[in-house]
Amino acid sequence: MKEKNHIHIYDKNGNIICCSLEEKIDAKTPPPIAKEKDQHHEDDGHNHSHDHSHEGGLGWKAYLSALISLVLLLSGLAVEHLQEASFFKGWIKIVWYTLAYIPVGFPVIKEAWEALHKGEVFTEFFLMSIATIGAFAIGEYPEGVAVMLFYAIGELFQTIAVKRVKNNIKALLDVRPNTATVLRNGNYGTVDPEMVEIGETIQVKVGEKIPLDGILLSEKAALNTAALTGESKPQNALRGEKVMAGSINLDGVIELKVEKLFHDSSIARILDLVQNATSRKSKTELLIRRLAKIYTPIVVYLAIAICVLPYFFISDYVFTDWLYRALIFLVISCPCALVISIPLGYFGGLGAASRKGLLFKGATYLDQLTKVNTLVIDKTGTVTKGVFKIKDIVVKGDYSETEFMNLLMAIEAKSTHPIAKAILEYNTESNLPEATNIQEIAGKGLKGEVAGKTMTVGNKKLMEQFNILVPSETDSIVETIVVVGIDGSFAGYVTIADELKADAKDSIQQLRKAGIKTLMMLSGDKNSITQKVADELGIENAKGGLLPEDKLNEVKKIKQDPTKIVAFVGDGINDAPVLAASDVAIAMGGLGSDVAIETADVVIQTDQPSKIATGIKIGKSTQRIIWQNIALAFGVKIIVLILGTGGLATMWEAVFADVGVALLAILNAVRLQRMF
Repeated sequence: MKEKNHIHIYDKNGNIICCSLEEKIDAKTPPPIAKEKDQHHEDDGHNHSHDHSHEGGLGWKAYLSALISLVLLLSGLAVEHLQEASFFKGWIKIVWYTLAYIPVGFPVIKEAWEALHKGEVFTEFFLMSIATIGAFAIGEYPEGVAVMLFYAIGELFQTIAVKRVKNNIKALLDVRPNTATVLRNGNYGTVDPEMVEIGETIQVKVGEKIPLDGILLSEKAALNTAALTGESKPQNALRGEKVMAGSINLDGVIELKVEKLFHDSSIARILDLVQNATSRKSKTELLIRRLAKIYTPIVVYLAIAICVLPYFFISDYVFTDWLYRALIFLVISCPCALVISIPLGYFGGLGAASRKGLLFKGATYLDQLTKVNTLVIDKTGTVTKGVFKIKDIVVKGDYSETEFMNLLMAIEAKSTHPIAKAILEYNTESNLPEATNIQEIAGKGLKGEVAGKTMTVGNKKLMEQFNILVPSETDSIVETIVVVGIDGSFAGYVTIADELKADAKDSIQQLRKAGIKTLMMLSGDKNSITQKVADELGIENAKGGLLPEDKLNEVKKIKQDPTKIVAFVGDGINDAPVLAASDVAIAMGGLGSDVAIETADVVIQTDQPSKIATGIKIGKSTQRIIWQNIALAFGVKIIVLILGTGGLATMWEAVFADVGVALLAILNAVRLQRMF
């Protein structure tokens, strides 16, 4: 098969592993993401004539051969039937229609010939060539031209449809940064992003794409992350926060400290996922491809039987009549409507999902997600933001809240613990006093001197160690609590809590509507906090205080029930074992660890749990459209096959049963892009 008008999917080595008509192709064509930075687009044009200046469509040369054939065919029909010209007979008529046939027929005959040399006999090119050459042999010249012309037009429509469903993926290819401005020897210079090392400082100007993942060194940044997350709303980042490659800097010059090499960056990982997504085909697609390989030779032998067998049973047998019926049978039998529209349907579903910030690592997972009836959810970073915030400040004694917090923040400034970071985000306009003689008590907290006062800051076990009496009212507090002792007396406490994500509650309702019957929350956080979050979300079954192996055991218990199809959603390194054990593994792609993302089958780039329900809806819509296409193709073909065998259908009906149905199936598949 050559490269015109087909969906090509590549593996990491550049081998074509899937296209619209063949399950595997022997070719060594470079993948879309090539070493050359400007080769961002595949050549989808008819006869390799794609005009790259036309971003939204094909070059004019792609339409030329079909247009020439159409003009010659219509002219010939007009002269023959409308004017009834006497000269339009014999060799003149044959030559005219042959000239009409060549522009669209020669490429197909060439394909059939090349396939025969490779031992591939029963291809659609072979069927089309035999059927149309046979039509010429029995004098049905206009019909022979029409079959090949409509086939070429169908191929053009297929190419346009493929380009349309590829738009989102091509947008991802366009955000791949080509240069990086790196600080070396005190000066900034432009280099290839692949040449930048971890730890180097890069500069990004307004409107430029961030070339590598890194930590923001500037005070703040406004970023457009739409190509990565599907979210059009600009995202704000503060100093010390991670920013992803492929984001566009919207405001002021910023500096970053590189955290990952180019090939490990967010954009490189996303591109790899999207490009290789359809390499894992769904069971439906594989089944249809296997059936097509069996089905095609069978119909060829049936066509031969239709032509030959009546000779032995019918007294008034006319060879040309039965050959015509056999040729009609061949045209109808072409399986391109199935073999084109099904991969295109999955490709459209994967494209719609990636536009919504959902990256499926294969079409099979798009199918599998629709079967999930049990969803197990991690807490921190999945339904919560994974960022600690001060919830309550309770001060006892003669201190004001500001004085209390200044003393607390002074000692917490010496800690790198996430809880300390949350406390230091408290807004205060006064300068913090200096903390001295800091002593860290492992697993309990800190002790030191601040402004002449002895500060003891940590959990209740620390207070017990230094004989500081903590009121019993704190026993009922579910959230993480930081108790403060000043000069040996209880002075107050601060509660720290992780916030629910904005769409967390709504996502649970959507999941139930999408058909998830069982919801369970598993967390390494303490059980009291886990139960509280589960209650807020309406999840009946929740367990906290679990180690990674505990989570794994819980999922294994669920999977002992063969009726349970389990999906797990997580974001941390500790979630990797249970992600690997689940039927469908879903990872948060923004906050998620690299290990979790690599292990997952589905990656949510926006970190929104509500996207799970969106993925289920896209999967169900994709399946529905694919089965509609299968029913349409088989239904129409069977009807016209019966009519053709009985002599009640002409080549024109055969064209509709093949090319027309293929076109309708393609248009049906393209609907996915409008639905989401």
